[in-house]
Amino acid sequence: MSVDSEFSHLAWIQTERKAGGIGDIDYPLVSDIKKEISTAYNVLDPEAGVALRGLFIIDKEGIIQHATINNLSFGRSVEETLRTLKAIQHVQNNPDEVCPAGWQEGDQTMNPDPVKSKVYFSSVG
Repeated sequence: MSVDSEFSHLAWIQTERKAGGIGDIDYPLVSDIKKEISTAYNVLDPEAGVALRGLFIIDKEGIIQHATINNLSFGRSVEETLRTLKAIQHVQNNPDEVCPAGWQEGDQTMNPDPVKSKVYFSSVG
């Protein structure tokens, strides 16, 4: 999604990645030309009239589970986004567990209870 027009999006799709475009993609692009969505998600820089680099993971219930907003000068990490998405999915499927910092799929989780969490902390040394 961007505040650019559908014509800009078409040009990005028709331009290979090696030439600065995005090439063939498997997901839709959304034009927020009226800047309503970027305003609603607080990523619009009103002075510049452009949207900052926002990333939102929204669950099936429509609740934002994760949000990052970066300045225009740097992008986001696909690997970190996938790690975070897997952590969200894991705790939603296992409500008695939480994923500690740096958790990767398959890693040990912990119980959020202060006493029960000591099992986790004793195992990480």
